[in-house]
Formats: sequence, structure tokens, C-alpha cells
Amino acid sequence: MIRKADFLALHPGVYFLDVTDVPTLNVYLTDGGRLGPLEALISVEKAGEGNMNCTVRIRTSSGSFILKQSRPWLEKYPQISAPFDRALIEARFYHLISATEAVASRMPRLLWADEQAHTLALEDLGPASDFFPLYARQIALSDTILSALVNYLAALHRLAPERGEDRKRFTNHEMRVLNHEHMFALPLREPNGLDLDAHTGTPGLTAVAASLKADAAYGQAVAALGERYLHGEGENLLHGDFFPGSFLRTAAGVRIIDPEFCFCGDAELDLGVLAAHLLLAGEPTDRVESILSLYHAAGGGFSSALVRQYAGVEIMRRLIGVAQIPTLKAGLARKTDLLALSRQLLLAPEQSFSV
Repeated sequence: MIRKADFLALHPGVYFLDVTDVPTLNVYLTDGGRLGPLEALISVEKAGEGNMNCTVRIRTSSGSFILKQSRPWLEKYPQISAPFDRALIEARFYHLISATEAVASRMPRLLWADEQAHTLALEDLGPASDFFPLYARQIALSDTILSALVNYLAALHRLAPERGEDRKRFTNHEMRVLNHEHMFALPLREPNGLDLDAHTGTPGLTAVAASLKADAAYGQAVAALGERYLHGEGENLLHGDFFPGSFLRTAAGVRIIDPEFCFCGDAELDLGVLAAHLLLAGEPTDRVESILSLYHAAGGGFSSALVRQYAGVEIMRRLIGVAQIPTLKAGLARKTDLLALSRQLLLAPEQSFSV
């Protein structure tokens, strides 16, 4: 398994989650008292294709749960280092939101966390599908779902912990450093090691990106927003990665997962990321604008201009950065238009979400 030997050499005696090694998993769960006295491990399987962590579904004689481990690298891109303790930050998030029904009811319940192994166990939400087909127009984001997502954000953003030690526990600076690199810095760096034509499967995108990278005013606006993201301390508890890859379609309705990028910052970040992905998915401009009115109606305050700027950066990084959207059906002309929109949103954020 990728880097298993590296992990065990650096962290001797620490459990390494390996979907192919069921006997060791059984010992980990049983000896740690994480299974009931009469509960038996039946099977283990991968749970999704996430970029960040190793995530598996554990089936036992009493039911099932999701087990997640964060490693000192990204699971999908093991050559990229990542904060080892991000699962523990996520566990703190679940503890904080557990008493707020409007937030907790939209997320899996935390069952337990192991600080030594950097694992956490979550409620299994049952058969579920992500929202990636949205970009290919294979599914629709109904008004009911969109309203539920925005109401979730409004409730979450009111949960910022008190200043002091509690607030410091949600600084999550190392994860912000990681995200800052891939959201604000690397996509516009020249050179950055990315062959965009090959990486994105869109011949000609390298030349379009080069024009954007050469735009000094755009680069300065992105850098300034990046500094705000990296060093700011806002009043709102954020999800931090609020896009369709963090949404699940379940029998009980939409659910939100993977808050490992959470921190206390600008509410506009979560709103801007959501707006960006609606635009990437081809939603009409008035529908994108509606998330701001829905959020306002739910009692949330925000700067429309700041929402648009965050949306502009998210569009840019998803088109010319590492974290591509595999289901996005867009050719060079569409991507060129979206990058032009990104520029407008950064430099003229008082305008609407349309070019």
C-alpha cells in the first residue's frame, strides 16, 4: 500500500488503516474496546473516492459505521504533504455542532475519535451518492436542497466558539496553509509544473491561463484575498470546503460531510464556494444570486462583493489548478468564459454573477 512503510517507520506502534488487512483492523477495534463485547467484525470496504483521507465502511454484527484516518499526506495525491491531525480537527467540529439540531441533523454523528491513530468513527448514513453528476447535468439541485444547504450554512455560521482558547482550537492554520497554496497560489504561479492541456484534457487551456496569470491586477486581487483567508480571524464557524463533493444524497435528504477545512473566518467563503460550483455546473445566474437572498432570510449577514470574490477564486482554481472536477463537461470556450467571469468577480465584485 502507498507509503504504509513510511507511516509505520515514522509512527511506530500507531495503527495504520488498511482496507486489505482485516485481521489487524479487527485487533485495533476489539482491543481498543471500539466494538461491543458481543459485536463481531464482518467486512470492510472503501467508502468513496475522497482526495484527503482513507475512509472505509465497517460492517459488524450490530450494524455499520464509517472509519476515517488522516495521514501526513493526501490520500489521492500521496506526494502532497498534509496536516496529520486534520481528523482530530474534524472531531472537534462534530463535538461543537452536536447540540445544534439545525446543523447536526444535516451531518453524520461522531461516534468516537482516537487521538493517537488520528482516526474517527462516524455514523453510517446508509446508501448515498455524491453530487458530482450535477456538473454533467445528470442530476438537478432542487430548490428544496438548495434551501437546505443555505439554511445549514446560516445555522453553522452562528456557532463560532468564544474568543480565547476555544477559538484557538479552530484556527486550523496548517489546513489553511494547504488550501491557500492550492486555491490562491499554485494555479497562478508560473511555472507551476502543471501541463494544463494534458492535466485537464482541454487543449488550448494553457494559453488562456497564461493570459490570466499575466494580468497583474487580477493576481494582486487574488493575493490580497488569499492573505485575508490565510491570516484573518472571522466571527463565523465555517465548513471550509462547501462544494458538491461534500454533499450526499441520502434517503433522509441532503447531508454534509468532510468539515476538515473548518475554521473561524468569513461567512462569505462558504457562500462564495457554493456560488462558484453552481456556476461551474451551469446554473442560471438568478439561481446563483438566490443563495444570497436565502441566506439573508435565514438571518445571515454578508458582503455580496466578498462572496463574489471568493467565488471568482474558486472558479479559477477548479479550472487551472490541481483539484479538477472530473465530471465537469466543459470545452475550451466554456472554460474561457468562466475564467473571464472569475476575473470580473475579482476586479468588479459589485457586478452580478454573469459576464
